[in-house]
Amino acid sequence: MNDILDFLGTHISSFDRSMLYAVNHSVRNPFLDSVMPYITKLGDKGIFWIALAVILLIPKKTRKTGAAMGIAMLLGVIIGNGILKNLVARTRPFDLANPVVSRSRLLIDPPTDYSFPSGHTLASFEAATAIYKDHTLYGFAVFLLALLIAFSRIYLQVHYPSDVLGGAILGFLLGLLGSTIVRWMSDVWSSHKEKKAQKEAEKA
Repeated sequence: MNDILDFLGTHISSFDRSMLYAVNHSVRNPFLDSVMPYITKLGDKGIFWIALAVILLIPKKTRKTGAAMGIAMLLGVIIGNGILKNLVARTRPFDLANPVVSRSRLLIDPPTDYSFPSGHTLASFEAATAIYKDHTLYGFAVFLLALLIAFSRIYLQVHYPSDVLGGAILGFLLGLLGSTIVRWMSDVWSSHKEKKAQKEAEKA
């Protein structure tokens, strides 16, 4: 088992380093240098997604979507930021003894928490999945934004690609779970209301 984990760890590390090197030397340019810090800010502390969830909770038509987003993001904070980050305790790319990138070349303030999974990506994919489940067209557009935010974390060299991939997969799963929980709660409530209405009708 340890041999398998060592094998996977070596290959994932090699993939991460090669991807970061490719982005840093082949993709990076002055235009993206100026744009990516603003894109990544949309994922800071999940504030943008939290605000969107609150807005969607107001109209009755989108209330279930907002609730699904809220539940998914709450689970993400507990599982992703609370458990996985501290359990894996992965060092950021710029904090290694032999760093993949230099702190001096970072375009944003260096994050101080652990690297895996990417919290920005996690929250973005939770929100995008919850929206997509109820509103396909809008969800597709939000997925594009989520992908941009995810890529910004690699471009800005504050996450490994596998951190972002892990955040995207977990975010997708939690987004589905959030939607499922809301649908189940809605069905339970509807059933309760029907039974209550039947009892009142029988009394009358």
